Amino acid sequence: MASEGSDSKDKTTSNKLLDGLKYNVEVAESVATEAQRLPILEATPLYEQLLTVYPTAAKYWKQYVEAHMVVNNDDATRQIFSRCLLNCLHIPLWRCYIRFIKKVNERKGMEGQEETRKAFDFMLSYLGVDISSGPVWMEYIAFLKSLPALSSQEESHRMTAVRKVYQKAIITPTHHIEQLWRDYENFENSVSRQLAKGLVSEYQPKFNSARAVYRERKKYVDEIDCNMLAVPPTGSPKEELQWMSWRRLIAFEKGNPQRIDSASSNKRIIFTYEQCLMYLYHYPDVWYDYALWHASNGSIDAAIKVFQRALKALPDSDMLKYAYAELEESRGSLQAAKKIYESLLSDGVNATALAHIQFIRFLRRNEGVEAARKHFLDARKSPNCTYHVYVAYAMMAFCLDKDPKIAHNVFEDGMKRFMNESTYILEYADFLARLNDDRNIRALFERALSTLPLEESAEVWKRFIHFEQTYGDLASMLKVEKRRKEALSQMGEDGASTLESSLQDVVSRYSFMDLWPCTSSDLDNLTRQEWLAKNISKNSEKSSLPGGTGFLDTGSAGFVSHSIPSTKVVYPDTSQMVIYDPSQILGILPTATTSGLPANPSNPVSVASGAPTNVFDEILKATPAALIAFLANLPAVDGPTPDIDIVLSVCLESDLPTVPLVKSGATPAQVSGGPVPTTSDLSGSSKSHAFSNSSLKHTRDKQSGKRKDYDRQEDNESTTVQSQPLPKDFFRIRQIQKARGATSSQTGSASYGSAISGDLSGSTG
Repeated sequence: MASEGSDSKDKTTSNKLLDGLKYNVEVAESVATEAQRLPILEATPLYEQLLTVYPTAAKYWKQYVEAHMVVNNDDATRQIFSRCLLNCLHIPLWRCYIRFIKKVNERKGMEGQEETRKAFDFMLSYLGVDISSGPVWMEYIAFLKSLPALSSQEESHRMTAVRKVYQKAIITPTHHIEQLWRDYENFENSVSRQLAKGLVSEYQPKFNSARAVYRERKKYVDEIDCNMLAVPPTGSPKEELQWMSWRRLIAFEKGNPQRIDSASSNKRIIFTYEQCLMYLYHYPDVWYDYALWHASNGSIDAAIKVFQRALKALPDSDMLKYAYAELEESRGSLQAAKKIYESLLSDGVNATALAHIQFIRFLRRNEGVEAARKHFLDARKSPNCTYHVYVAYAMMAFCLDKDPKIAHNVFEDGMKRFMNESTYILEYADFLARLNDDRNIRALFERALSTLPLEESAEVWKRFIHFEQTYGDLASMLKVEKRRKEALSQMGEDGASTLESSLQDVVSRYSFMDLWPCTSSDLDNLTRQEWLAKNISKNSEKSSLPGGTGFLDTGSAGFVSHSIPSTKVVYPDTSQMVIYDPSQILGILPTATTSGLPANPSNPVSVASGAPTNVFDEILKATPAALIAFLANLPAVDGPTPDIDIVLSVCLESDLPTVPLVKSGATPAQVSGGPVPTTSDLSGSSKSHAFSNSSLKHTRDKQSGKRKDYDRQEDNESTTVQSQPLPKDFFRIRQIQKARGATSSQTGSASYGSAISGDLSGSTG
């Protein structure tokens, strides 16, 4: 009873695994592991379903066949090998096949030895060029050497056979090529030293060439994952990498690097394609490239077989079907090509519009006008027939049959079904334009615009205006343009602005192809102005919303901008921003006041109790050393803005220090072990520095006592916001200082400007 319950549980687990088997690599591995521990009768259904999904998975075929070999099920083993060997050019699987042949023929004497030899020849004819086939060559040679020789003649035949295999092996680029060469030299010397000298010298250049090619080939092969399962492309980086690796290897083999004869070179290329398809089985471009290579080499029959295999692997690939039909048609096999087109049409109900169009063209090329017309009449009845079929057949009748009347009738017939398709209207208008039938074109536009939905009519209006610009007069052109604006103004919220005329209208009317009545900069400006005009009213409404936080910026040029800052973003106080000028800092002299605060708001030096104190150092305390070093390297600015190229060069050439984490309150100088640059250092003047390191240290020593008193006073001001250390964001510093000024009971407050610009402002209460 326990055994039955266990079997039932195993079957349930297997069924669950098979439910998610379709191209799921993890599930496939689970199914293979599950099948490996089951008896062969129970495992067979799992293997069959597994290999139905992954027909080129050599490792699963090998696992499946070995399960039958263990129980000596020779008939099933032969059947499995016949199904997988030619589609899976994989050395481990084929060596398993050789083991099986040896086992079933070991007691058959000479007959069995001959069967084994044929099996080796069969294997090497397919896999002899594999870079991993070295052990197979060595195993074959060892097998030939082990054959009994009852006479000197048989011994001579055996030695000749061994020599031929050696000579093939040493000119094949494999991992074991050097070992095979050494074995070959020993073999020839053991037979005849005199003969060996000539044979070795003859094959030495061929061996050197094969060894050089092996080293190059190995670089490409090492990039390939031989454990990859064939799944449809998903666009993952791993899949794309494998695709590129295989393409590089195929291109390498096509170059014939060993300079061998064309037959041998083609054999290697075919082998590489076949191995590639084991892993890229679901890639239509690989199949197409393989078939096209055969066709370009004159092997049309081989190309046809590749297409047939491709359609078996990818039965839903219309691309491959069209390519296959094209090849059949090009060689004159019209009936075969027609069958392919009919397979695309299937039962006619589910046929796509494109399939109908391509079949109509095929019939027109090969069977004449009547056959094409007959199929068009049938295609109209299909539920999947779209306006594309009407357009294609009408243009075919017009361009090929030179019959504009039939084409006109087809377009008119289509208008009954596709009046609301703007693309169909435009195609019909193009046809009438070719006929120079301006009267019917106007009638078509008027008829279409009276029925088309507004959201579908924009392109038709545009074409109508273009038509009037070409065929009409100025009055008709302006009239249509006005009607277009009135119609399209009903679609958007900014309908009033749509009705207004703009210079863009003039540009549109008087341009032709890639010729414009203005420069590209003028066009950019007009486009931007049009966008601003459409959005200015919206921005004004948003800025005047109750409770809004919009602010008004007025620059020196007189431009006014309205914007609403996000509540999640800390915006800088742009009213405090000034042009960066190092001379403002270098030229500052301390000025004492009775209050101890700077008299000049832009002066960063304050005097308290008769001793000068550079309050800018307070900001430097919270500034990273890397930022200070970078700012010190910045050059002086001669204009309102720095040269971006110079700034980028400074960024690229700067060797910024790496600063370890320190406790709060440590200055950058304490971290880096060096002095903190003054404001003159931060100015980055390339001309001169106002202070040296020694003078900086002397100044700091004099200010240290006052700075400690200042820090202690700041710490005692508040236990909430004021007690927090200054952040490293300069704009955040300013906000905290403003908050302190608003909540502090002190009569004095300070507001610091941009640290980079050197602008410091002070205010007294």
